[in-house]
Parts: sequence; structure tokens; C-alpha cells
Amino acid sequence: MAGRGRDARGGGPRGRRRAAGLLLAALLTASACTASGQPDTFLTTGALDATLERRAAAVLAHDPAGYLDGLAPDAAKLRAAQRTELDRLADVPLKSWTYDVKDITEQDGQWATAEVELRYRIDGYDTAPVATRRVLELMRDGDRWYITEDRPAKGASGQLWQQGDVEVVQGAHSIVLGVGRGEEELRQIADTVDLAVPAVSDAWPRSWNQRVVVLVPDSVESMAGLLGSPSTSYRGIAAVTTGEVGGTGESPAIADRVIVNPQAYATLGSFGQRIVLTHE
Repeated sequence: MAGRGRDARGGGPRGRRRAAGLLLAALLTASACTASGQPDTFLTTGALDATLERRAAAVLAHDPAGYLDGLAPDAAKLRAAQRTELDRLADVPLKSWTYDVKDITEQDGQWATAEVELRYRIDGYDTAPVATRRVLELMRDGDRWYITEDRPAKGASGQLWQQGDVEVVQGAHSIVLGVGRGEEELRQIADTVDLAVPAVSDAWPRSWNQRVVVLVPDSVESMAGLLGSPSTSYRGIAAVTTGEVGGTGESPAIADRVIVNPQAYATLGSFGQRIVLTHE
């Protein structure tokens, strides 16, 4: 009888098990309340993905409010620069624009650094995305994370629209994007590329999409910025090519990027310019 009395009061094994169960339930309830009542203090890949998906959709829709929504409200300089970049993209016929989060490299609950890859395609020219790496600095404000800095990753190339207003001229086989260059100059380059493409097709043993993207920056220094290399590497060189012409079943063809050095290109006659662009 005495033993049954101790169990009933909680002093025996059955009472201790009941007390432990009540304690566990209380801890779980407290944990759930804390989780639901407080914002996450660390940036997750999923949260950043969602922010960047909205940002990408805003680029394609040319929606300034949506594009700037993910930027820190008090980052006036960044917001102005990013609004300008979006405006410069207005005439570029984009097919796609996406971000891929590669890593969240640093964070302390209030600040974070992430490495992302921007991928985009120009409609009618790129059969695969062009990719460039970016570094984002972010700050938490309440339950949201905001971008405070957006810069090229170390060794990554810059983009033409970051250098100035983009003029766009389209030819039969080409699209020419220029900064600081006149429309007549860009039209002449487009015409020269259109003459070069059939010659390349006659000589090239494999099929390719016969669509070429030409970038014409305002100086050799700007050209080097697009290539992520020192300008001394390109002085005296009229043009260089990035990307790969042609492709296989495993690796589809992508549109070329021919990047023109405007100073060196201008020293050539029309025949020399055609030879250069045909070669590239």
C-alpha cells in the first residue's frame, strides 16, 4: 500500500515518467512559440533565391519598383545606379534573366555575403545563357534581407550596360550593342558582320546558328573591363571573340560575343575591318 501511495504522488517510476513527459511537452511548446514569434536571423539560400527570382522577373518586365524592391531602402547610391542600369537595358531584347545562388560565404545574423551567377540570353541570338559571377552584400532589417552591394566577383567581367547608355542596331545576322558610339558607326559594323557571316558558313565545317552579338565599348579600357583583363592585353587588337561557334549534340552552339576595340578597329579600312570580323 505504501508503494502505491508513492507512485500516486509522483515519487515512483511512473510518476517520474509522467513528469519527464510534461517537461518535454513544455520545451517543445516554448520552442514552437519562439520559432513562430521571431524572424529567422540567418539568410537561407531559399530566401535569397526568392528575392532574386522577383528581381529577375522585374528585369524582363522592365519594372523599376520590382527591381529596386530587394535593395536596402537607405542605399541611395546603389538604388540610383541600379535604376540607371535597368534603364540602359530597355532596348536590349532579353530572352531570359536568372540568378543562381552559388554560396552564402559569410554571415552573422545581421549581415551576409553571397556569391551568385547571373545568366541571361539575348532573344534571337543566344541559344544558351551567358554567365557572369556576382557578389552580393546583404543586410537584415526586421524579417527581410536587403541587398546593400552588387559587384562583379574577383576576376569576373563587367557588363556593357554598366558602362553607359546602350545603343542597339540589328542586322540580318547580327545585333550590335554600343556605348559611346554613334548609330552610323554601329550600323556599319552590323553591315560588315552581315557580309562576314555567309563567308564563315562557307568555310566552317559544322553548322552554327549564324547569329552574332557584337559589343562596341567606348575605349580599350572599357573593352578590357568586358573581358575581365588588363587593357594592355588588347592595345592594337581590333577585336576579340568570346564564346564558341558551332556545337555538338552534347554542347549546343551559342551566339558569339565579338568585342570591338574601337580605337584599333577605326584605323583599319573597310576591307581590313571585314577581314577582322570574318576572322572573329
